[in-house]
Amino acid sequence: MSDTLKRLAAIIEERKSADPGSSYVAQLHHKGLEKILAKVAEESGETIEAAREAGQDGDTSHLVYETADLWFHTLVMLSSLGTGPEAVLAELERRFGVSGLEEKASRKK
Repeated sequence: MSDTLKRLAAIIEERKSADPGSSYVAQLHHKGLEKILAKVAEESGETIEAAREAGQDGDTSHLVYETADLWFHTLVMLSSLGTGPEAVLAELERRFGVSGLEEKASRKK
């Protein structure tokens, strides 16, 4: 599964310095972090709405589509800050075997 994330992260890294006229990723990076964050927020809202729809009608196809958009824009955000999915995957791996309640309690307030 993580191979897809690695491949996508590599493409995002490659395209972030491309001509903004030829690459959506380059356009986002050219516009800056605030634009990227706005896209993450927009996609988050669309994902939540799609989840509500799926909860009502049981069809998750729109939810999957919106989640893919959210993940993509989140990867662009990570890239703009000099990191990638490997850091997130490492954090998830670190949490294995740790109760969710314990992990939440261990966070700084």
